Amino acid sequence: MIKGLFFTILLLAGVTASAQTIVNRDPVIAQMASEVNADSLHAYINQLVAFGTRHTLSTAGDPRKGIGAARQWVVNKFIEFARGSNGRMTAFVDTTTLAPDGRRVNKPVLLGNCMAILKGTDTADKRIFLISGHLDSRVSDIMNITADAPGANDDGSGVAAVIESARILSKKSFPATIIFVAVSGEEQGLYGADFLAGKAKKQNWALEAVLNNDIIGNNHSNETQITDNTKLRIFSEGLPAFELDKQATGIRNLGGENDGHCRQLARYVKEVGERYVDHIELVMIYRNDRFLRGGDHTPFVEKGFTAVRLTEMNENYTHQHQDIRNEKSVQYGDLAEFMDFEYLRKNTAVNLVCLANLASAPATPQEFTIDVKDLTNSTLLSWKKPAHGKAAGYYVLVRETTAPQWQKKIFTREINMRLPYSKDNYLFGLQSVDEAGHESLAIIPSVGK
Repeated sequence: MIKGLFFTILLLAGVTASAQTIVNRDPVIAQMASEVNADSLHAYINQLVAFGTRHTLSTAGDPRKGIGAARQWVVNKFIEFARGSNGRMTAFVDTTTLAPDGRRVNKPVLLGNCMAILKGTDTADKRIFLISGHLDSRVSDIMNITADAPGANDDGSGVAAVIESARILSKKSFPATIIFVAVSGEEQGLYGADFLAGKAKKQNWALEAVLNNDIIGNNHSNETQITDNTKLRIFSEGLPAFELDKQATGIRNLGGENDGHCRQLARYVKEVGERYVDHIELVMIYRNDRFLRGGDHTPFVEKGFTAVRLTEMNENYTHQHQDIRNEKSVQYGDLAEFMDFEYLRKNTAVNLVCLANLASAPATPQEFTIDVKDLTNSTLLSWKKPAHGKAAGYYVLVRETTAPQWQKKIFTREINMRLPYSKDNYLFGLQSVDEAGHESLAIIPSVGK
């Protein structure tokens, strides 16, 4: 099957009108993408808004209002979906006590992340892929814990994407594990994500990728009045936040300033997302987050994990962090009426197909090296098979040093390849691929002889 589907795929930036791009979709993943439902997403957000406020410091004891009721509802949805998972999915609220910080937490509070874990079928494969959104909401005053803070888009949209992905993916089985999480404490200081990232670090999780979704359901910007539901931003760090001092020399020597793990994940999301979801362009932004701002992926990258942020292309600040009010005929507040649920459907599908493709794929190849024993105008690459999963072959990736995306994707069943491209002028990567065409994340070579 793979021989017919995947021989040599050229994905060229700036292709001419006469060039051909072959897009091969796994019909199983394509079907899952088609199941993402805008009405379901709308219903989830209406329920989240109905809790009044989801402020991290709001009441945890009221069964209908506040953060506690919202947490229980999300976990109940996960439990509902878990019934169709043949015992593979479990759900719970993961809690910790958050101490006052003198800034945005003025009392001890029980912080809770809503978790669902869909265990992989390969017990030897410890890889984990994680999707997140943040459950908490706020109004203009960050310490106002009682005013209505609907948080429809920020970040009801991200939580809805997590819930809908869990609904669909829980019916399927994958070799690797997928975790669905709605974190709390984002608006107060990324506390829920930091707690989860710290646990993953302490317990040595094989956490391969984090897709953090924060504000993905609005298509209209204030001020500029741009309306566009065909673009979604992916933020990814370039130079690694984790132990940069230890990695800097190697990065400089190899010219790898644009090839960190997070940047490779962003490229993957762009390629796979655009492969399966029509009328969406994934726009790579070369910074960890928006200008001088942060999100729940940041604690993960600071602890050495691979994480990116997905965010709508054009934010609307009249509907973000605002008290609900009408001033000079302008309605303020993060209300569901200002959202585009078809846009949210597409953005949710991007997450789903990437998770399905990653969790289905073999692990990345091992010991990928570039030969440097001789001065040559060709490049010799070699590697070993992945530790987990059955690789039917490999994609050798090639791009010019100034190209943002991989330009050539060359299939081989061998574990080495000599390319007629000079390592002086090109950068190289490698992916494992199975018989159905599911690719691993890309890795770049180290120096070998």
